[in-house]
Amino acid sequence: MKAWLFQDFRQKQKLGDDCPWSVGWIDPDGKKKSRRLGSKSAAEKHQRKIEGQLAAGVYENSSRKDWKTFRVEYEAKILPRLKPSTGEVIRSVLGHFERLIKPGKVSKITTSTIDDFIAKRQVDGGKRPGSKLSAATINKDLRHLKAALRVAAEWGYIAKVPKLRRVREDSLMGAVMTEAHFQAIYNACDKAALPETAGYTAAEWWRALLVFAITTGWRVQEILSLRRDDLDTKTGAVVTRAADNKGRRDESDYLPEAALDHVNRLAGFSPLVFPWPHPGKYLWEEFHRIQKAAGIALDCPQAGRHECGDTCRYYGFHALRRGYATFNAELPAPVLQRKMRHKSFTTTLRYIALADRMKQAADVIHVPAFLTKAAHA
Repeated sequence: MKAWLFQDFRQKQKLGDDCPWSVGWIDPDGKKKSRRLGSKSAAEKHQRKIEGQLAAGVYENSSRKDWKTFRVEYEAKILPRLKPSTGEVIRSVLGHFERLIKPGKVSKITTSTIDDFIAKRQVDGGKRPGSKLSAATINKDLRHLKAALRVAAEWGYIAKVPKLRRVREDSLMGAVMTEAHFQAIYNACDKAALPETAGYTAAEWWRALLVFAITTGWRVQEILSLRRDDLDTKTGAVVTRAADNKGRRDESDYLPEAALDHVNRLAGFSPLVFPWPHPGKYLWEEFHRIQKAAGIALDCPQAGRHECGDTCRYYGFHALRRGYATFNAELPAPVLQRKMRHKSFTTTLRYIALADRMKQAADVIHVPAFLTKAAHA
């Protein structure tokens, strides 16, 4: 894109050779802009600057600089394209940034500004009394903030996106549900009181949910969103819809016989296979109550790293997904990635590597001599 030099015709008539030089250009929004500089050399220098910014896509629109204007525009144009839950998270992140930094001009946001935000965010309290925000939460904030600033750069609010330094966090896998614990929890489902539905018991609902999760690897919200129209009760063919899964695409799968047998016991008139007519938090409370009845008491420091947001000694629903991945790590890697709906193949490899390490450890773990087969020979 080109910028041009010119002198105002009327000023030229009045001032002659002393008439100041100006630069004109068309901004990325298609609006005609100009600036009077004075000398021709100064105008030529500014001309080169503008042409460089336009060519590199880093042009800063001087008429749209303040943070509040950007935030209103960003929330109006970008957030409606996202899931409502994602939009709420982004609004929260932008709100925290505004609360802690009180930004004025977007162009003044630098790496130092981001580091200041991180330092102040680390002081914010966590969900538990007396706790601080985790590194994972702060890094999540930074991801959403970076995405917003990229759009700000594209819209001309800022010349370039400042560098965002992530907070160091431990690479934790989270608790993986073992087969023995799964069986204990399965047997304890007769202690369940919710959900209250007609046609089947709460125990049947929970056992079907648990078996479905451990044999498909689906996320719990994907399971709860499954509609009867997307399940073939004879063949086991099942579809998770783009609107209900993290991958944002329709995916088909097949239930193993054990899962299909449990699901077919949930006869009812609800359009959902797993209706939960209660507040969401009750799902977690009931799952924890079942585990307590099963005698589950995890000592793993990662036990509380699950969706309920609290630290406890019970499994989260995602532990079933991790269990599925490790139990089925011998599947071809591309197949496992497709079944898990991992966007990144690296994520799938983490589960495969974990399963390999667990298998290798089992081969070398010391076993007391009296427990070995040789001792009983």
